[in-house]
Amino acid sequence: MRHRLAAVSASVLLVLAGSVGVAQAEADSLYAPSALVLAIAQGDEQAAVLRASTLSCAPTAQGTHPDPEAACAELAATSGSLDRLLVAPAPDRMCPLHYDPVTVFADGVWQGERIAWKHTFSNSCDLSVTLNGNTVFAF
Repeated sequence: MRHRLAAVSASVLLVLAGSVGVAQAEADSLYAPSALVLAIAQGDEQAAVLRASTLSCAPTAQGTHPDPEAACAELAATSGSLDRLLVAPAPDRMCPLHYDPVTVFADGVWQGERIAWKHTFSNSCDLSVTLNGNTVFAF
């Protein structure tokens, strides 16, 4: 799975770089590159990708993400630390106690630094309440 996600990430980043001229923008810009491939997968170790999105935040927010501006703002607020997106669920939000893992991935570059991040939730309800209100993985 990790190799498949890396291959998808590399392919998407190359397409993104070619379509928006990231290589040229980096040479002419004061902005460090920030381009990620985000994915949501069913499972944990051998997760099957359900959906994926691209997000580029510098110099402008763009990509296939449905709300790149909001997602880039949320990442900027966490200084690119995706663990800071995880919140404790509200006490009135209960999830079933069945194990049907869902994993989220972020692979790419944030402000010039390479990142590869993943987090596995016990089920889709746990994902929803833990990432409640943020848009980074809302695609």
